[in-house]
Amino acid sequence: MRRPVGRNTSARGRGCASVPGMDPLLPFSRERFSPMRFREDHAVPVDHVDAMLEAARRAPSAGNSQPWRFIVGIRGDGTHERLVRHLARSSAAWAPGAGVLIANLSQQFVEDSDLEYSEFSRYDLGQAVAHLTFQAHALGLAVHQFRAFDREAVAREFAVPSHWEVTSMAAVGQAYGPAETHTGSGTSRDRHNLADIVWLGGR
Repeated sequence: MRRPVGRNTSARGRGCASVPGMDPLLPFSRERFSPMRFREDHAVPVDHVDAMLEAARRAPSAGNSQPWRFIVGIRGDGTHERLVRHLARSSAAWAPGAGVLIANLSQQFVEDSDLEYSEFSRYDLGQAVAHLTFQAHALGLAVHQFRAFDREAVAREFAVPSHWEVTSMAAVGQAYGPAETHTGSGTSRDRHNLADIVWLGGR
């Protein structure tokens, strides 16, 4: 008897929801938080940085446009120091301790024109950074995404072409202490319930 095409019926291929008593939600979704303090005695290995960027590289994008680029600074190198210079006062209180600082760029225009490159570029960059965040968690790291920095100054510092935008930054490293010890503006882990976020549901 032929198995249905495209359906994995092995035990390995079944979702967690098919196992009675097992939580179908991935641990990442329950455990993820945005640290306000990082372990400064921990260095993020270069191969872990490469793995996070590889995860971002594999993210989906509209028309496979891949409208993202990353400026990556590892604590102790010149790029990290240059990124720290342009942090706002609020993020400068905690972000420099991260093992890695990443400026996330999105392409806004076709080079040498005022034509929009992709109306989805910021959305797609967000997906790439989300993939990076998943990979970081699998490596025992945490990511805090933020916008508290001087966007224009970072662009000047790294000679970012005008058709690219420095959209956001991410601080990556080992969190110092458990999630409940990290408090600050915008770090609440409270979420709307499912009934609040589903506009129309079929259940």
